[in-house]
Amino acid sequence: MEKRMLGTAVPLGALRKKNSAGVGEFPDLGDFALLCKKMNLGFIQLLPVNDTGYESSPYSSLSAFALHPLYLRVQDLDEYDADLVKGQLEEAQGRFDSAVRFSHYETLKAKMAILKAIFSKSKADILKKKSLADWIKLNAWVKEYSVYRRLKEVNGEKSWKDWEEYSQISAAEIESLWKDEKLKEEHFFWAWLQEACDRQFSAAAKAAAAAGIALKGDLPILMNEDSCDVWARPGIFDMGLSAGAPPDMYSPKGQNWGFPTYNWEEQEKDGFAWWKLRLEVAGKYYKAYRIDHVLGFFRIWASSRADNSATLGRYVPYTPVTSADFKALGYDQGRIQWVSRPHIFSGALLAALRSNWGAHYNETELANACSEAFSRALNRLNNEDIWLFKDEIKGEKDIELLNLHPAATGFLLDAWRNRIFIEYEKGKFSPVWYYRDSQAYLSFSEDEKKALEELLEKRREKSEKTWEAQGKKLLSVMAGASEMLPCAEDLGAVPPCVPKTLEKLKILGLRVTRWFRSWEAEGQPYIPFEEYPPLSVCTAAVHDSSTVREWWEREADQEQFSRFLGSPPLPRVYNPGVAWAVLSKTASARSDLRVFQIQDLLHLSNNWYAQDAASERINVPGTVNDFNWTYRLPASIEEIGADAEFVHKVSELAKIEPAAKGKKR
Repeated sequence: MEKRMLGTAVPLGALRKKNSAGVGEFPDLGDFALLCKKMNLGFIQLLPVNDTGYESSPYSSLSAFALHPLYLRVQDLDEYDADLVKGQLEEAQGRFDSAVRFSHYETLKAKMAILKAIFSKSKADILKKKSLADWIKLNAWVKEYSVYRRLKEVNGEKSWKDWEEYSQISAAEIESLWKDEKLKEEHFFWAWLQEACDRQFSAAAKAAAAAGIALKGDLPILMNEDSCDVWARPGIFDMGLSAGAPPDMYSPKGQNWGFPTYNWEEQEKDGFAWWKLRLEVAGKYYKAYRIDHVLGFFRIWASSRADNSATLGRYVPYTPVTSADFKALGYDQGRIQWVSRPHIFSGALLAALRSNWGAHYNETELANACSEAFSRALNRLNNEDIWLFKDEIKGEKDIELLNLHPAATGFLLDAWRNRIFIEYEKGKFSPVWYYRDSQAYLSFSEDEKKALEELLEKRREKSEKTWEAQGKKLLSVMAGASEMLPCAEDLGAVPPCVPKTLEKLKILGLRVTRWFRSWEAEGQPYIPFEEYPPLSVCTAAVHDSSTVREWWEREADQEQFSRFLGSPPLPRVYNPGVAWAVLSKTASARSDLRVFQIQDLLHLSNNWYAQDAASERINVPGTVNDFNWTYRLPASIEEIGADAEFVHKVSELAKIEPAAKGKKR
């Protein structure tokens, strides 16, 4: 890839072509690349395109290697039989092509029915196909994937953890199932699909390259628990913890993704072969890749499997606070219990119920709810007016399973999180994210708080050395295993060791304009574009955020941002003029790569504004619905390419030179 480039980010499924069946397909990338060439763009950034089954999130893949059959173009298959499936294909096109957003489930269901009909008619030839046999030899991962997909299908698409048979399996057993002649047809169906996906995606990548357009992929750091990789290679994962992100302004309870963390020690035994294979497979299509949640290579926020939220998560690895540390602070056993176990005073529950629910329930109902909560969830501490949670309650899920009055459940969940430390192993403690708001911390004297803060700072400093060593080791493997340009998604609570390590390894970090600010300075000013590091990717919005248009109209301090851009106050309602002012300045960032979501580029023309700005988002984090991940272009690639104003504006955007250093605002 060239040193300095402008590109666009678009989900593959968002592309529209007149002959597609309701969702973008691999060959569409070649046509979209030609449009990007007309606009002087240098690269296309995609979301992950791995097989996720009927789950729409591209970050919930069933395999680290398999591509999604959703993106196959049926008409381009060698075995395509128009007489057999033309009617089904036209029916699918009629149902789905006019939809504003695509239906992941219904579109996939229709496409899989067509693919199975084609395979069923041609299976005798497919099973003897030398090119497919040769492809399988070169892609041995497809064996375990095909066995897994067959078993998942016969089990009604249930998670492998719920299978009655083969939920626990060895490599030898997988190989035995693969070689079972009675199952060959079913296994080869999935291998046939993957060979076709690989062929079409590879052809699309070559077409893009011929147009001078590079593809940039997205490598999710984590694997769905219900995936072929976790099922077939459980040793390289830690199933006891659930990965996520700590609380922030957007997710006050943190994010619990439900994905297992990694057993890095086990992975190191074979030189991180699984990761190297992921990069090798990705390298067939991409010139660059986005390392999703790069912080996880340094340390991951992990929660107990007994919790739903990530409020009581902890960093792994972490140098723990120990019983010896508490002893040095002068804590006796009662004091250790005070800081690590929630204490509930007798009148607190009823008072909270009256305060929050008194208008909805009478006194008798509240008293009964309170009494039931005490009897089922709590034990009195000695003879004091204080209660602790019963030992059998291990987390939020246990509290919710009690099926108490909703007001009591809410109170108990808040109380469960109210502590300074969690004891995650006997004698090993980690601080809670909101520990300074806890009842225990607020009861401390200033001297006690100071002593505790000094201890935690020492633990943070020691942990950061561990994080830096781990991140450097793992990312060195990544950077050295592929010729692709690595780009890191380094958003969130970033420890100082992260940017230092990325710079040392020449890995590009991510700079999102609205969040790249001097947060500790008065007024939290935006960082000037001339101060963006060249070793970075600059963008105005990401798939998990609002578009620039929605941000401008509903979230931004418009006056402050107008001043930052060095322009007079911009209109309050977003229009192509505002879009140009924002995007052109952003394009002047000194970052080597600048990338804009296709929705944000389309706003340079009046022709492509949706009535509701929120409808143009790709994903709303923390929500699960049919809206997320189903964005489609507002028109076909051909129609958008015919918009001369749009093409001209993007072309001008691509010509913008980097802002001069030292420029005064």
